[in-house]
Amino acid sequence: LFSPQLIFEKEGVYLHTNAKRSNQDTSIPGFIRIVERVRKSQRLVLRKLKPPLFFLTGQWAFSLPLSELYSLRRSRFSLGRNFLVLTSRGGHPLPPLHFHRGGTRELLRALQRYIILDPSPLDGRLFLAYPQDSGTLPQSFDRLQFLDDGGNDLVSRFIHDPYATTFGGFSKVTNFFRAALRPPESPIHTRTPQDPSLPPQSDEEPGFELITCGVELGPKPDVTRGPPLDKWEEFLDSEGRVTCPEKIKELVFRGGITHSLRKEVWKFLLGFYPWNSTAKEREDILRVKTDEYFRMKVQWKSVSEEQEMRNSLLRGYRSLIERDVNRTDRHNTFFSGNDNPGLTLLHDVLMTYCMYNFDLGYVQGMSDLLSPILFVTQNEVESFWCLTGFMELVHQNFEESQEAMKQQLLQLSILLKALDPELCDFLDSQDSGSLCFCFRWLLIWFKREFSFEDILTLWEVLWTRLPCENFHLLIACSILESQREELIGSNHDFNTILKHINELTMKLDLQTVLRGAEAIYLQLFLCKVRHRATSHLMIQHTASKISLSKSEIFLSYQLT
Repeated sequence: LFSPQLIFEKEGVYLHTNAKRSNQDTSIPGFIRIVERVRKSQRLVLRKLKPPLFFLTGQWAFSLPLSELYSLRRSRFSLGRNFLVLTSRGGHPLPPLHFHRGGTRELLRALQRYIILDPSPLDGRLFLAYPQDSGTLPQSFDRLQFLDDGGNDLVSRFIHDPYATTFGGFSKVTNFFRAALRPPESPIHTRTPQDPSLPPQSDEEPGFELITCGVELGPKPDVTRGPPLDKWEEFLDSEGRVTCPEKIKELVFRGGITHSLRKEVWKFLLGFYPWNSTAKEREDILRVKTDEYFRMKVQWKSVSEEQEMRNSLLRGYRSLIERDVNRTDRHNTFFSGNDNPGLTLLHDVLMTYCMYNFDLGYVQGMSDLLSPILFVTQNEVESFWCLTGFMELVHQNFEESQEAMKQQLLQLSILLKALDPELCDFLDSQDSGSLCFCFRWLLIWFKREFSFEDILTLWEVLWTRLPCENFHLLIACSILESQREELIGSNHDFNTILKHINELTMKLDLQTVLRGAEAIYLQLFLCKVRHRATSHLMIQHTASKISLSKSEIFLSYQLT
């Protein structure tokens, strides 16, 4: 190994903790440096100089290859402290770095020797990081197949790309938003006349000015909700086909469904019955699906205790299901009391789903998805097949890697940064920029945040997939924006932010949240942002690491 070569060093860089339980100084002094190792690594190092007595050694240390750096956000806290927030391609924000003596411009200039920092047109303080040699992987925008219809505007991308597609890799997400949010007249790279190698800045140290975004979203339009769908027969032809599925979806999105019709309409929304099926075809489907369900149910019912003792996976699924069933929606009369047949149905349907999808099996939270469906259908077979349709939409949320959840939180963060940069700055300053407190919202589609009756309405709205596939993310944005004054005005820290969000349970007004989410969608739609199509869009595949020549750069914070 070769000796490291010092490239850059800056003192007066601090970490600010949220320890408010004592009067001790919570600012951790250190210095940041870039070190190049010719064969092994180049490191950007922040070292602690004088650790306070209460600080636990190793708690704040981090090390990150710059090839894994996703974004760098240059921000200003309300008290005038300037700081950088760096986020990895895994979606994990690093502790904010506070430059008490300036120096962010010099750091950016040094980083530009090894990576490209491309400013976001929606937020001039946000820079997206790319490797210098990403040009070795040119791919046209069409080749990425983000859009099947050839549309290029932000809204059509957001509508037609469910997260299962757009979350194919952080590099795709990066370029997706970088291109989609860039105005047509905006150049790919803008450099100041004073220093063509440095990302454009609108201020000098030590203060920051709010850089004008490349896009003005404009005010949110007023949104009104409608009455629930209360007629069904008039949408059926003489053979029982649904004549206008899109009209029904629009009515459901606008106002939900009256409870007496839910049992029938939900089976269409969740794919148990095709929209174009006749009444006779639906009878045949029900007969076939009933036989298939009970064949799967027999599989686990016929396993003896002795066999199950040798099947740890099935035994584990059963244990989890039995535990969760006993605490799922017990306040609802359909599941309340001991020896309730509703609990037996809940248990049996979940056990049968393990046979249907043994690779996924049962994961905590799935009982929350089934209970409203079982309450509405009050039928074991129909509730099972409706659950499978629901799981087709959200099964990635329950995968062990949790990659889909990380990706959704990342996309939620990107949306919130575009909609409310000030709120993002505050959350970043309190180590809450990852939005981890929204995890439960996205995992089970707000099941614990609203009343049982409201969830029936919310889910049927989301099942329409209108006005876009990711409308649940806009609902999350709507909730966060509704809480911005409380969060910022009350000077919350990480713990109290988490506490406040958790205490929103059962206190949110669903119709207000839905109006806010639709208003956000229309705000984006009316913005009509279009990107300039380029013949070569540089991407970095997540499946393969791109080395920076024969060396690599690490972003590190190490304790002395």
